[in-house]
Amino acid sequence: MLLRAFALCALLALPAATHGAEINLPPRPVGAATGTEFAARLVALDLAAREAAVVTEVQHGNVPDFWRRFVAVPLDGGAAIFVAPDYLAVGADEDYFLAPLSPATAQALADQLGCVLPTRKMVDAIYHAAPLKLTPAPIPPSEAMTTAPLFSQHNTTVRQQRAATLAAHPLGTLVAGHKKDVVLTPQLADAPGKVAIYGWHRPDGTAIQPLYLGHTANWVDYSHGIRLVRRDMTLNGAPTTIDAVLADPKTCTLLSDEGPIGDYRYASVHTVIVDFPGEKNEELHLEPGVRVVINSPASLDAAKPVRLVLYALPAGNSIEQTIGHRLAPGDDWHFDIQHLGAQTRWLRAHSAEANLIVAYLQCSEKSFVLWRRAHSDNPAHAVSIVEALHARFPDSKLVLASHSAGGAFVFAYLDGLERLPSSLERVAFLDSDYAYDTAKGHDAKLTQWLAASDGHRLCIFAYEDYVALLNGKTFVSEAGGTWGRSQALLRDLAQKFPFTRSDAAGLQTRTALDGRVNFFLKENPDKAILHTRQVELNGFIHALLTGTPLENKGYTYLSERVYSDLIAP
Repeated sequence: MLLRAFALCALLALPAATHGAEINLPPRPVGAATGTEFAARLVALDLAAREAAVVTEVQHGNVPDFWRRFVAVPLDGGAAIFVAPDYLAVGADEDYFLAPLSPATAQALADQLGCVLPTRKMVDAIYHAAPLKLTPAPIPPSEAMTTAPLFSQHNTTVRQQRAATLAAHPLGTLVAGHKKDVVLTPQLADAPGKVAIYGWHRPDGTAIQPLYLGHTANWVDYSHGIRLVRRDMTLNGAPTTIDAVLADPKTCTLLSDEGPIGDYRYASVHTVIVDFPGEKNEELHLEPGVRVVINSPASLDAAKPVRLVLYALPAGNSIEQTIGHRLAPGDDWHFDIQHLGAQTRWLRAHSAEANLIVAYLQCSEKSFVLWRRAHSDNPAHAVSIVEALHARFPDSKLVLASHSAGGAFVFAYLDGLERLPSSLERVAFLDSDYAYDTAKGHDAKLTQWLAASDGHRLCIFAYEDYVALLNGKTFVSEAGGTWGRSQALLRDLAQKFPFTRSDAAGLQTRTALDGRVNFFLKENPDKAILHTRQVELNGFIHALLTGTPLENKGYTYLSERVYSDLIAP
C-alpha cells in the first residue's frame, strides 16, 4: 500500500482548473539566482541539502515565469488534465535549470502546490499532446550520473535544443521528450523504498525507459524530470480531481493503464543513509521547509514510556552528519564531530527506563536563524512542528534539545506559547541560547514551567566564545555569544531561585532546584573554538541525564568519548 506522507497543511494552493491559470507562487525575487548560478551552488551539497535548496527556491518563487502557467492536456471521454509546460525548473525564463528530485521530495513539493505526479498513461498523453517534442539526449552511464555537474551538463544540452525551437515554439509551449518522468504506479505497493521512472520518448513515440522500479528512492540521476500535474481536472466538462478519477474503477482508465489507484502518492518514509542494527528511521517533510528524521528502536517496549527528543540541528550540518558515522577516506569531516547516533545508542543501553526516540530537525536554509527570517519570524511555525511531531507519540515525555543555531527553533517555540506545556520534560541548550531575550519573556516562561513540576529540567551548555579566535580574530561579542547569553539567563533565573556554584578543571557549574537546573560554563584560556566539542565529548548524553540518578554514571562530560564502539560504520 502506498503510505501517506506525514505533512502539515499546504501553505500554497492552486486556483480553480481553467486553461492557462497560473500556479500560485510568490513573484520571483529581485536578485534571485539564475539557473546557472543555482546549479553551481549544488555542486558542494549532498543529496538532502541539494533537494532542500531546490524546494526553498521554488517556495520563494524562483521559477521561470513561463513555468507558472499550466496547460490543458485533453484525454478520452471529454476529460482534461492541467500540466506544467516543462519539468520543474529553478531560475528565470532566460536562464533556468531543470531540477531532478527524489520521489519523496517531489511528492512533498507536489502536495504543497496542489499537484500530483503523473502515471505512465498520463506521461504518454502529455507527450502526444505536446506541440514540441525534443529528441532524447542520453549521456553514457557512469558513476557521475547522480552528481550535480552532470545535471548541469544535461541541462545545457536540453537548453540548447530548446533555444533552437523558440521562434516556432515560444516558452510556455508544452514540451516533452527530453527527460524520464518520476511516476506513480500501483506496483510501488510491492516495492517500498523504490522510485518508479518511465518515458523519455523517441521521435517515433516509443519510450526509451519502460516502467522501471529497480532504483532505490534515493537514486536521482540527470535524466529524471519532475512533471507536476494539477490535482483538479475536468471530466465531461465538470470539475473533479485526479484522486477521485483514479480511485473509481469506471473512470480510472482515463489516467491509468494499470487499473484503479486508491492512494495516489509516494510515501515520504525511507531509511536514512546511515543505518544501525536495532533501529528504524522515518523521514518526514514538514512545512515550512523542515526535514525530519525520526530515529527509534526497531520495536518499542510497551511496558515503558516514550521519551521523544526533538533535536534542532546546528547551522550548516545535515541530519546524516549530525547522526555521524566512522570516517572513510574522502569522507566529509562533519560526520565525525557530533555523533548523536552513537550517543543515543549509549543512552538506550545505559538508561533503559524509557523508549528513547530522537527526531532530528533540519531546515532548508541550514540555519534556524535564517529559517525564522525566511518565514517572517512567525513562531507559530515552530509550535505547529513540535505539536505535529508530539502528536505521533501523544503520551510521550517531550524533550527540546538544540545545538548552535538550532536554539533559534526552541526560542521560536517559546515565543509562540503563553506557557510551556506540562508534557515538556526537559529543555537542553547545547551552546545554542544565542536568541535568549529577557524582553521577550523567555526567563518568565522558563521560570513558570520549572515551578509547575518537579519533573521539569533545564540545562545550559556554553563556553567562553567571546575570547575564541578564528583566523586570529574574535567572532562574537561578550554579550552576544552563548557565554554572554547564558550569563544573562543565569542572572535572570537567580532572581527566582538560589544557585550553588562548583568549579573543577575549568568548568563552572551552577545548580538550582535540587539539580533540576544546571549551567555548564567552560572556561577557555587557550582561546579555542569549543562549539562542537561540547557535543562530541559526551555532551548529548550529559544533556539528557543531568539532574537524574544516572548523571556522570559511566561517562564524564568533556572527557573521552564513551560511545566509540557504537558509531555506525
